[in-house]
Amino acid sequence: LPKISQIADKCVFVRSLIGSAGAHDGFQCQSGFAAKDQSNIGGRPAFGSVLAKLQGTPSDKAPAFVDIMQGRPQVRNSARPGFLGPTFTPFRPDISHLFTRELESGMKGELAKRGKAHAIQLNLVEGLTPDLINDRTKLLSSFDASRKSLDASGSMDALDRFTQQAVGIILSGKLANAMDLEKESPSTVAKYSFPMNESKRFTTSEDGNAGKKLLMARRMIEAGVRCVSVSFSDFDTHEGNFPRMKQLLPIVDNAIHALITDLEDRGMLNDVAIVVWGEFGRTPRIDPKSGGRHHWPEVSPALLAGGGFKGGQIVGATDHHGARVVARPVTFQDIFASLYKSLNINTLTTINDPNGRPQYLLDNGIPIRELF
Repeated sequence: LPKISQIADKCVFVRSLIGSAGAHDGFQCQSGFAAKDQSNIGGRPAFGSVLAKLQGTPSDKAPAFVDIMQGRPQVRNSARPGFLGPTFTPFRPDISHLFTRELESGMKGELAKRGKAHAIQLNLVEGLTPDLINDRTKLLSSFDASRKSLDASGSMDALDRFTQQAVGIILSGKLANAMDLEKESPSTVAKYSFPMNESKRFTTSEDGNAGKKLLMARRMIEAGVRCVSVSFSDFDTHEGNFPRMKQLLPIVDNAIHALITDLEDRGMLNDVAIVVWGEFGRTPRIDPKSGGRHHWPEVSPALLAGGGFKGGQIVGATDHHGARVVARPVTFQDIFASLYKSLNINTLTTINDPNGRPQYLLDNGIPIRELF
């Protein structure tokens, strides 16, 4: 990662992330909790859904939480609202026409079962004008109000909020404009692009355009979005680890460098917190048969930048095999506690679950002292 090494003074490298649930859906990276936590009441909400609850309103012209993850985290619905209910589901625009990410055959079936509602279109259908959509929204609201008493699940409340927000988002055009990279300067688009030899690309990996997802995320933040989730695939190197990393890592290296330096050039870096991580680490030993590295929940890495964090640091250490933590263990919830602190949100804040019981944002996360 030579480009990231050039801006290491702006980054915090966490070498001692522990407590991975070993799940291959990314939910823990979205919430700090294992998927089974509070599953009896819908599960824990993703960080972005919490921000939508605490800071978002139906009148916002951009959604509080946008999920543009592709691959497994999209299929497995990693960014989900949990017990907060459908009202706080992330806005999930379909970017498949912009960024090619071939799914594994099994994933294709899973995604198909999710249905068309798994992604959201941002365009008005032909013949539907802003005036007409507003008239229909008022009529829909009157029907919804009369039916609310018949629905105790919260779905009608979600529908009311979704309707208000969807109309505002579509008619304002802010999010759609943010996703239109043709409105960005060609020099900036080029900064996020990476020329590569397509013949060396692994089937389910990213191509040289993948870094533009981070450009899109930056534009969304400028448009008023509070949290954006982005994914890069495919790090699941059960075979051929080294040739696959030689293709994928330069793309990610260039993209992260572009985002951090772009935010700094715009005076935004201290106001935007960046977290780069995955569901778990990879085995320290290479599989001699496949040349791959398998799942290793014992220890994971993470990279942090922006958000007012003190860069130029390494937090934690492993043994010389990279197999076990030997100093300064950090948990997933510690990372989220740090994010909440950077946003001036007290982790002792509570939100009510469907049973009316207050739930703390985190169980035991403590902000990483080295960051502040």
